[in-house]
Amino acid sequence: MPSTGGLGPRAHRPGPRLDRRGFLAHVTRRGVGIGVVGMSLPSLLAACSSDGGSDSAETSAGRNGDSSESQVEGSPIVGDVLDFALESSEWQGAFGFVTLRLHRGAFDGNDVYYIRTDTSDDDYAAQEGLVPAPLLGKLSSGKLTGRAYEVMGGSEDQPTVLTSEPGRPDYTPAWRLHRVEWSGQPTSLASEADIKEHEGLGHLTVERTDVIINASVIKWSNGEMPVDDERTQYLGPGQLLEPPNTDAMEVMFKLHECFPEARYIVCDTSMEPMAAGMNIAHSPALAGSTGAGATGRTNVFMGGIEGPGPMGFQPSVFDSTAGNPEWSPYWDHMTYAWKDESTASVLATEEEIHQARDDGQLDEFPGTPDTKGEIFVVNCPVPVLAPNTFTG
Repeated sequence: MPSTGGLGPRAHRPGPRLDRRGFLAHVTRRGVGIGVVGMSLPSLLAACSSDGGSDSAETSAGRNGDSSESQVEGSPIVGDVLDFALESSEWQGAFGFVTLRLHRGAFDGNDVYYIRTDTSDDDYAAQEGLVPAPLLGKLSSGKLTGRAYEVMGGSEDQPTVLTSEPGRPDYTPAWRLHRVEWSGQPTSLASEADIKEHEGLGHLTVERTDVIINASVIKWSNGEMPVDDERTQYLGPGQLLEPPNTDAMEVMFKLHECFPEARYIVCDTSMEPMAAGMNIAHSPALAGSTGAGATGRTNVFMGGIEGPGPMGFQPSVFDSTAGNPEWSPYWDHMTYAWKDESTASVLATEEEIHQARDDGQLDEFPGTPDTKGEIFVVNCPVPVLAPNTFTG
């Protein structure tokens, strides 16, 4: 799903960010990192967390009260990363930012805007600068994906045609790629109905591929992801730091730390109450990704060592690192609570968490305690890898 319409005029930012963006554009063109690899309900509405380490592309001082001059470097692994920082002195919240390129789509005659981060296909990942996630291929059967029509040839302004958007019961960020080839005179296509009409008339052909793409819709026909103008908490009023800029074709997300060695964003979830509490899109069709075997696992803490995690404690722990064969951006949400908080320590791997659970130190809750054993799925792509800075 390539960009259609390109980048518009960029908003002015302070010098250091513009310098970083220029450097990131340079390394992206050279292919660096592309194919690597009783609490209240709001406090329980957790998202996932990830952190990944790699070579330099962005520097940021560590948090956790460390006033030293040490610098921590990270690397973008998504080609659409335009700018990022692991943290910022511009706000109080313990998170950085990442600016991603927007892409224009169309659904039922209306413009929608989306980001791209992961794909099931290694070749497509290398071609488009996405993170390879083979597990997403397990979504190709059944009705666990939407359809994304990539129109080849024709006008440069032709958007990718999508078959759903947030607010619909069939919405999911997982799209099966269809390639459209004109055999007659190209014209504008703004819906799946348009495509089927022209296909029936013999004006075009449609190739249904097995490529699955993780592409969250950020702005749609009657809404968009909300912005956090307070910038003090992990959840807060939203996961965006600025409104989607459809002139410059870019969007700025909060960038969160997670073990092992990753920085991630939060886009969608399968459970409606959690979507409302996290101020992200409700993606009902994501619920089927667990049964299909297309998910990883995020382990979230609701007690213990205070920190920048979803519930105000240590960063969460993913079960794999972005770019590994077992990687998926779709995470089954698990919550853990220390039975005796005086014995709490920082746990940095899923193996450590399971050992503490098996030793009787942690209580495990599929989903959160409020979901009463029901797991929900959260879409948490990792656009940046960076060493973990949280030490407790």
